[in-house]
Amino acid sequence: MCPACGREFARQRSHVCAPALSVDQYFASRPPLERQVYQKLRDHIEALGPVIVEPVNVGIFFKGKRNFVELRPKTRWLDLTFGLNRLFDHPRFSRTMKSKTARTYYAVRVTAPDDLDDELLGWITESYFELGQ
Repeated sequence: MCPACGREFARQRSHVCAPALSVDQYFASRPPLERQVYQKLRDHIEALGPVIVEPVNVGIFFKGKRNFVELRPKTRWLDLTFGLNRLFDHPRFSRTMKSKTARTYYAVRVTAPDDLDDELLGWITESYFELGQ
């Protein structure tokens, strides 16, 4: 845990020191649709097991041993990013980022809670068990 901002990290590292917000603080000035997407995502992840949910100014991080899902607001959508230990292509991916490790990070544009369908939640589940635990 960072003594300055109170955020939790699996290992000591440098970061932009910004205290986490409460969920209510984060959504106070956000459109209601964003909270609906967040709640559906959170409900799914919490059903998998323990998770740390960390709202910060740039978005919401879902953590286990490390960040495994990020939900960041954009002008016309939410950017949902998750990491997997495999590389593959899919038309839903707006961006693919290969790391120096075996992990690859994928971004999907989400505009409504229904975008969090079985396929996308399946990838989130895979990410949770690969990276979050």
